Amino acid sequence: MAEIFKNIPEIKYEGKNTKKPLAFRYYDADRVIMGKKMSEHLPFAMAWWHNLCAAGTDMFGRDTANKSFSAEKGTMEHAKAKVDAGFEFMQKLGIKYFCFHDVDIVPEAEDINETSRRLDEITDYILEKMSGTDIKCLWGTANMFSNPRFMNGAGSANSVDVYCFAAAQIKKALELTVKLGGKGYVFWGGREGYETLLNTDVKFEQENIANLMRMAVEYGRSIGFTGDFYIEPKPKEPMKHQYDFDAATAIGFLRQYGLDKDFKMNIEANHATLAGHTFQHELRISAINGMLGSIDANQGDYLLGWDTDEFPYDVYESTMCMYEVLKAGGLTGGFNFDAKNRRPSNTYEDMFHAYILGMDTFALGLIKAAELIEDGELDAFVEKRYESFKNELGKRIRSGNATLAELAAEAEKMGSCPTPASGRQEYLESIVNRVMFG
Repeated sequence: MAEIFKNIPEIKYEGKNTKKPLAFRYYDADRVIMGKKMSEHLPFAMAWWHNLCAAGTDMFGRDTANKSFSAEKGTMEHAKAKVDAGFEFMQKLGIKYFCFHDVDIVPEAEDINETSRRLDEITDYILEKMSGTDIKCLWGTANMFSNPRFMNGAGSANSVDVYCFAAAQIKKALELTVKLGGKGYVFWGGREGYETLLNTDVKFEQENIANLMRMAVEYGRSIGFTGDFYIEPKPKEPMKHQYDFDAATAIGFLRQYGLDKDFKMNIEANHATLAGHTFQHELRISAINGMLGSIDANQGDYLLGWDTDEFPYDVYESTMCMYEVLKAGGLTGGFNFDAKNRRPSNTYEDMFHAYILGMDTFALGLIKAAELIEDGELDAFVEKRYESFKNELGKRIRSGNATLAELAAEAEKMGSCPTPASGRQEYLESIVNRVMFG
């Protein structure tokens, strides 16, 4: 097999002071942090769609990067060339996982039966490439947003025929995920939402989405899928309002329809900010509900109001992310780089620079998050802030045994208004800075 990324060496850890551009400065796979290797804390995954498919097209211009990999686009030869490129790319970076949509890995045919045949062929080829390596599938999913048939949604479609096509795609994508040994299966409701309530029955659509997810769980379990199903929250884009708005909304939906035992959250940084939250907030809400599953590692641009899918470089953000992940005991999934090079960064070398940036950013975030936890000052402050609930009355409140009348009587005995202690936000932020830069 001819080398595709010529002149790109195997990327190695060289340390923070290296000036070598194609090297890791912070990602040292074997470094042990809090009892685990860095590679175990950070199971990185390559996103098939961005890394091997996205070539710089946007609403205002065509491709700027060549992702043909010396094959004619839209052919099975090109699909196999992407497999070759993907595995060479992962092996040179030491990445152990990949994620895919069905139509990332083959060109979609006019007839769904032909698409399924192509998917069988390409996954046979992917299995061949996996053999003899330690590369695995993190998760699979079905693209139910690009094809015009999904203009009104997939599970939320107003057409039973479209709903059946969505079911067929999910069925096949689940079979492929099991075939490739995937740890998870993702639902991103790219068009599960509405543009206007004037033509929308929200209850009807949400019930249909829940039914489709329930059927997916039943079928997946019947064919041996033992991993987690994930919902990836996003508030808007491409639809004006999407039903999986944020983690809290998605968790409420899962509980309402009895799906919470099989599903967890796949949290994306850029989607969190689009919902008006921080990345840390979405991770915390998922974690405290026992539903933190996997992460789309990217970031957005606060000056732009859409999903820019940038490679992560903000170490504050990655530190706060890893703080939540470590506190939650880790992920059942991994860190998928759902990120794409900026349009002018259009060379093969730029693809490697982007992944080095993302992997180093999260490695440094892991190092600093562990230092914050080991430092202990943040935990100690939070513990002290709620210490009044450790007295007898506080314990009765926490256990659910206090009554409203009892608490009102306590307030009447106090008479004067109590003075709460300072939250000391600025002091705590200075602790973070001390650990980050001290």
